[in-house]
Amino acid sequence: MPILLFLIDTSASMNQRTDLGTSYLDIAKGAVELFLKLRARDPASRGDRYMLVTYDEPPYCIKAGWKENHATFMSELKNLQASGLTTLGQALRSSFDLLNLNRLISGIDNYGQGRNPFFLEPSILITITDGNKLTSTSGVQEELHLPLNSPLPGSELTKEPFRWDQRLFALVLRLPGLASTEPEQIGSVPTDESAITQMCEVTGGRSYCVRTQRMLNQCLESLVQKVQSGVVINFEKTGPDPLPIGEDGLMDSSRPSNSFAAQPWHSCHKLIYVRPNSKTGVPVGHWPIPESFWPDQNLPSLRCPWKARIYD
Repeated sequence: MPILLFLIDTSASMNQRTDLGTSYLDIAKGAVELFLKLRARDPASRGDRYMLVTYDEPPYCIKAGWKENHATFMSELKNLQASGLTTLGQALRSSFDLLNLNRLISGIDNYGQGRNPFFLEPSILITITDGNKLTSTSGVQEELHLPLNSPLPGSELTKEPFRWDQRLFALVLRLPGLASTEPEQIGSVPTDESAITQMCEVTGGRSYCVRTQRMLNQCLESLVQKVQSGVVINFEKTGPDPLPIGEDGLMDSSRPSNSFAAQPWHSCHKLIYVRPNSKTGVPVGHWPIPESFWPDQNLPSLRCPWKARIYD
């Protein structure tokens, strides 16, 4: 049952108008509605849970939680108003805290006992913003910083505010205020150059630089395809490449180590698909991924990054 959390930029700058006369906030609302329609084509969407979060101060930023019905979600979406500052860092922190609220109780994270990819609650966090400068009561911020202090118990057990089954995607609206006379470029949508892009890539997601309505529709089609059951892992290659296995099942030192591989062994940052049971929808798995450290009783704290190692 994937969780889809929509983080809508409700700062005052979202009131700016495009060449069509609609505000950025209106475009954001329409994008969420279109995404829901596209997602409804998939029979698996029946188990989806939706949440709606804004840039308001917590806990008022939570407009619709996963226990709200679809009618409440749509009503809150239509009633959103744009005012205030661009407090993206605090809004992301509140969103991840909301996703992680029940994980300690459910035991999904399984600290210190290996990483179980089949213990997951796949979540997609989609934020729609105008990409303007980040502002707070203390002034303009050049970099995106998420507050380190979290009210959730157990938050000190992880370095990052997100988990390996939570991915962040950003639709950064760059639609012009005046109609362009240049022909629209056809092709893939580039990533945006704003502060949120690096955060998206760390979680296994990406940002989209949206300059036209067609590009926005293209992004939404792409996002619907990315609602998958899986976990994002940093695989770190250690030691020399293993010897290839010959036809007789024995190690063959005469054969090049990368003769069967598209590319040699390397460190990578990948989404690992976790297959759910076709009848129950519950992910299927057997063995955990070992921890990237040896547990030590003398450690002052246990802070776990989402990493795994490729062993020889």
